[in-house]
Amino acid sequence: MAEVKSGFITTTVEVEGRTETRVVERPAFEPTPWGTDAALTHVGQSPPRVDAPEKVTGRARYTADIQRPRQAVALFLRSTVAKGTITHFDATAARAVPGVLAVMGPGDAPAKTRLFPSAISYAGQPIAAVCAESESVAWRALRAIVVQIDSLPFAATFEATAAPDAPKVRSAGNLAEPIVVSRGDVAAGLAAAEVTITREYRTPVALHSAMEPHGAVAEWEGDRLTIWESTQGIFRTRNDVARVLGIAQSQVRVIKEYMGGGFGAKNGAGAHTFTAALLAKQLQRPVRCVLERDGEQMDSGNRPATTQRVTLGARRDGTLTAIRLDADVPLGISGWEGGPAQLYHELYACANVHTTERFAHINASGMQAFRAPGYAEGAIGLEGAMNALATTLGIDPLELRRRNFAERDPRLDRAFTGNALRQCYDEAAERFGWTAPRPAPDRAHPERVRGRGVAAQTWPTGGGPPAYATARLNNDGSIEIASGTQDLGTGARTVLAQIAADAFGAALHDVRVVLGDTERAPYAGNSWGSMTTASVGPAVRMAAEDARAKLLDAASQLLNVPADALETRESRIIVRDSDRTMTFAEVTGKLGNVMIQGRGSRGPNPSDRAIVTVGVQMAEVEVDRMTGVVRVLRIVAAHDCGRVINPTLARSQLEGGILQGLGYALFEERRLDGATGVPLNPSLHDYKIPTMADCPAIDAWCVQNVDADANHTGARGLAEPPLIPTAPAIAAAVADALGVEVSELPLTPWRVLAALG
Repeated sequence: MAEVKSGFITTTVEVEGRTETRVVERPAFEPTPWGTDAALTHVGQSPPRVDAPEKVTGRARYTADIQRPRQAVALFLRSTVAKGTITHFDATAARAVPGVLAVMGPGDAPAKTRLFPSAISYAGQPIAAVCAESESVAWRALRAIVVQIDSLPFAATFEATAAPDAPKVRSAGNLAEPIVVSRGDVAAGLAAAEVTITREYRTPVALHSAMEPHGAVAEWEGDRLTIWESTQGIFRTRNDVARVLGIAQSQVRVIKEYMGGGFGAKNGAGAHTFTAALLAKQLQRPVRCVLERDGEQMDSGNRPATTQRVTLGARRDGTLTAIRLDADVPLGISGWEGGPAQLYHELYACANVHTTERFAHINASGMQAFRAPGYAEGAIGLEGAMNALATTLGIDPLELRRRNFAERDPRLDRAFTGNALRQCYDEAAERFGWTAPRPAPDRAHPERVRGRGVAAQTWPTGGGPPAYATARLNNDGSIEIASGTQDLGTGARTVLAQIAADAFGAALHDVRVVLGDTERAPYAGNSWGSMTTASVGPAVRMAAEDARAKLLDAASQLLNVPADALETRESRIIVRDSDRTMTFAEVTGKLGNVMIQGRGSRGPNPSDRAIVTVGVQMAEVEVDRMTGVVRVLRIVAAHDCGRVINPTLARSQLEGGILQGLGYALFEERRLDGATGVPLNPSLHDYKIPTMADCPAIDAWCVQNVDADANHTGARGLAEPPLIPTAPAIAAAVADALGVEVSELPLTPWRVLAALG
């Protein structure tokens, strides 16, 4: 390890398409990078998940499982109109229901919480909450509340909210300032093109639909608040609660033990969090507020719809001369301007790129980040247009991508720390049989036609600081690693234990990872942007190596040899070139109550290079020309995410992303009633997601690659990238089967039949 001068430094971190400059602490030392020749025992292997016993036996406690003494239940009453004003609210009958403890309605919550306003902005908005001894009592009380709402004209589409006479959706205005990004000269690029194609693609509003809904349990002890929350960011949730309630961060503890999915929708405190905290304070007893499924589907965030008008210019050999995007994005009542454009600037080598994104607020629930926000939508437009260009040019679509491979980051003209996309192309083509003869048509079912398609992806996955970890070696030789990150179900506990075990030279079963508690662990950021492993992993490794150095210092005195003559292996300290050894426990036992501790932090990202995960997917589909039904037969996926810490967990991420992308391609679409603005399918019965019957054969893997330039563990993120190319690959396969494009997702039977005419 090399010492680093202490102090602070600025670094750039890319999170879900946003580039942030941060001032961070410079690490005390920089571990030697784990290159391709690193002798690792646990990293790269697939041990069982360390939390598997808790999950399979039911001992794992999710937020909805938390039971505190005298715990009460809170539920929301939601608006049934898209816009209006509450003119009458009477909760007298609700308060009289036996077992009702409190009712909060318009004007009852502090203004900073933005809870229960008199002005209604979207259908599904909470307008009141009831707290009761049981859920059944709370539901009875909700039905007893009398509410009168004067409905007002609303705008629930981009076109409606952008019209000159549109009703006002927000006081700040319906339309945000357009985001225009350009490089080169697109007009000149199009003029130089020998072939130009223009397409319009539409993508739907998609819902996260996590198995575990949003929820919180709040409990006060004096002026200190503990919140058990299903969240992707315990520290961000703590900060949100402290800021809104006007208390110190040290008065708030947030705990997340286990989580049943978030996909970007659970990045901070929400209405359920503040409601539980306020009612718990008022009643001086714990309060649980967990969304029911309809509330989860109506009001916990979404992937916004897009309309993308794409123009590509190219020479006859397929070399791109220009890329132009004009996109409209309706965000809902709230959200951040995360649109499809950035992918257009990053995936292919092209000197002339111009993108315009227009964002509108509409009277519908607000958007939230959803696995690969912006990029998943953008891939539909960019990759759809690339496949259309390939057809026009008569060039194989995979070959077209090879010819436009970006040797450097096109957006910022910098080198990559690693980019094995060409290797992904080659391996996927071989495993898929891309150049093999196509099977003969099914004579028994001539209406069933098959097609194949391809799409590529890139996604910034460097992670970055700040992220901290501590390592503690107990006097029995057991090791505790603590970091204030969270395991969303992806296997972070296991991955971080593997990194720590190799950094310590310890047996994996001796390592315990403590996550998900703001009071027990040092700061780490949100689990978003595919950045947890790449951010927290290096901090964990550094903490383990720091503690290991102290352990070897102590052992050197006990063994009477220099510390640099010692090595560690499977929780044993070995004198190099001899048979003398001691276990960790033997050393720590002799130290008595002296505790060996290590501290680690994530260092800055390289300032002059881009850190990305790249990949390609190929799909084979069967389409029934009589019914319009699309069946995905198989998906082949090759991705480059740097070093793979745990191949089984990586494959799980690949398969999960692919299945989510399949749902985006074929089924998922939130529908609003045009007359009322009310969601028509706020349940998992009517909002269809893939089931086992829809699962294709999936052959997914990560190409062998180690990116020691990205960070000293060599790993990059993988959670979001596998979703990005799935839907465009399926759409390309459908177009290949039918001979016509279906330009709007999802690829429902009626859209397929409409495309066929």
